Amino acid sequence: MMSALGTSVRQNRGFYGAVLMLSVLYLIYNILHPRGFSTAVLIQNANESVAIVFVAMAQTVPVLLGGLDLSVGAVMTLAACIASALVNGSPLQIVFGILVTLLAGTAFGFCNGLIVVYGRLQPIIATLATGAIAMGLALFIRPKPGGDIDGDLNWALTNSLWDFVDTYGFFDPDAAWFAPVSWIPVPLLIIVVLGVCVWLPFRRTVIGRTIYAIGSAEGAAYMSGLPIDRAKIAAFTLAGFFAACGGLYLAIQTASGNADLTQAGAYTLNSIAAVVLGGTSLLGGIGGAIGSIIGALILRVMSFYFRILSIDPLLQPLVEGVVLLAAVSLGAFRVLRIKNRLELFR
Repeated sequence: MMSALGTSVRQNRGFYGAVLMLSVLYLIYNILHPRGFSTAVLIQNANESVAIVFVAMAQTVPVLLGGLDLSVGAVMTLAACIASALVNGSPLQIVFGILVTLLAGTAFGFCNGLIVVYGRLQPIIATLATGAIAMGLALFIRPKPGGDIDGDLNWALTNSLWDFVDTYGFFDPDAAWFAPVSWIPVPLLIIVVLGVCVWLPFRRTVIGRTIYAIGSAEGAAYMSGLPIDRAKIAAFTLAGFFAACGGLYLAIQTASGNADLTQAGAYTLNSIAAVVLGGTSLLGGIGGAIGSIIGALILRVMSFYFRILSIDPLLQPLVEGVVLLAAVSLGAFRVLRIKNRLELFR
């Protein structure tokens, strides 16, 4: 067992390094925090992390292909604007609004895949254009910030499991058997459930393995008869779905939608940095969404330090920019280790 663990660590140094960095940063953060380790702090941190975590997961899949999706922040913003208009009313209307929001983001990702595959455009160019279209649609839906999200849904999904059960009255939230898990933040649970139920099964499918094969050596994957086109379309479709999840949660958390171009750009840039920090290679074929979750949490914990250390807000963009540049630069280190330059053109 120890041998297997050692092999896993050697083969995934980037991922385990990110886990270690997150553990150290979050431990120090809680020690420095005036309220220390507490459920309230954990819930607040989880709430502030969900959107960037989902956008990082969205960015991971195109990066595994060896490309980039510059529309994830815009699609997330579009989804938030749609949700802010539809996720309210009766339970059926709320479910309808959630489905429309998720379908809109997924459809946008599907269109990205079609353009990349059949339009034969570079992903970075195609998604730059479609991202602008998504922002245009978001501005059409929400020319001004606003919205009306169901209050119960907002409360239930942004607090602990105890509050979730109490809001909808599933059973007695004070039951003895429920006490050991009642403190778990719902937003944290949402991330875990989607990661386990969507990403892990997906990466084990033929399409999922093909995405890794394309990122490693597309020519070899093609000669092996793998479904290259379907895998690329599926990758961008899944990216759109995860981006929509981020937008949906952002709307529920803030009870509003805002077609903010600056916010969309910041989320896209942060998603790339999170992917790199989580151990995924920008050259493709190595990494995964679980690592990107860790990378996104590292970025978010760094921003928490600004709050508890009272760093001048004017200096925060400078510090964030330096951290993001350093994170993205990590992706270039692998290129420096390549001895045979022909591998760069695989």
